[in-house]
Amino acid sequence: MPPSSPEGPSAPRSGDAAPTPDDPASLLGLATSIAARAAGVLVAGLDRARAEVVTKSSRTDLVTDIDRASEQLIVEALRRARPDDAVLAEEGGGHAGTSGYRWVIDPVDGTTNYVYGHPPYAVSIALEDAEGALVGVVHDAASDEVFTAVRGGGATLDGRPIRCSSTVELPEALVATGFSYDAGRRGRQAQVLRAVLPAVRDIRRHGAASVDLCWVACGRVDAFYERGLAPWDLAAGGLVARESGARTVDLDGGPASPAFVLAAPPALVAPLTALLRPAGAADA
Repeated sequence: MPPSSPEGPSAPRSGDAAPTPDDPASLLGLATSIAARAAGVLVAGLDRARAEVVTKSSRTDLVTDIDRASEQLIVEALRRARPDDAVLAEEGGGHAGTSGYRWVIDPVDGTTNYVYGHPPYAVSIALEDAEGALVGVVHDAASDEVFTAVRGGGATLDGRPIRCSSTVELPEALVATGFSYDAGRRGRQAQVLRAVLPAVRDIRRHGAASVDLCWVACGRVDAFYERGLAPWDLAAGGLVARESGARTVDLDGGPASPAFVLAAPPALVAPLTALLRPAGAADA
């Protein structure tokens, strides 16, 4: 059973609709519908987000009232539709469950982008079972693009099937990455870039890991790597990337995790690993 947070689940309220069934199509439909509503909260709150911003772990780690409003909408909607499921949410609004399912939520991925009105920024919702992510949706509120995936069922952008790039040569690879909120770690990550940049076509830093993973899935970038993500950064976007044909691994060839993720077409995984490992990416 997936781990869950210590809070207990709320009972369904009187008059709530029947719980959403367990088939993947229904679960994805639920996630997609809720993500669209949350994306509407982001768009509606854009003009006031900068005035309401506060910091969390550092001066560069931002949160707004819109993050909290988006999370509250998502968590409450899931409670009504799936009262027995666990929820893990970035701003702490989760609860435990008994069903063996866990929703993993990022109410605003790319908060700094959002505060500055700089795309992308997205709502990310995944549902995990004992085998990992089962369904996932990343709704880029800045572009109103919707990426979805079902385990074993492929990935889509706005309902159209997508595939990762077919790039096989490292010098032809456009590579995305992200940086820590901690200033010291950002300095070490800059040193990694000194080794990576001359070996690839170019580097992009978009500021929303869930979207980076989806852009690997649709070929807008060839690969993405980052150390130190959170589960909600990786869950939905990682599934979208895998279902597009990309691999998501760590630098030891094991499954990607919040500790380190490399997402790339299969042919690029080995050369990127050989580039990133000696550059110190696993420790940066």
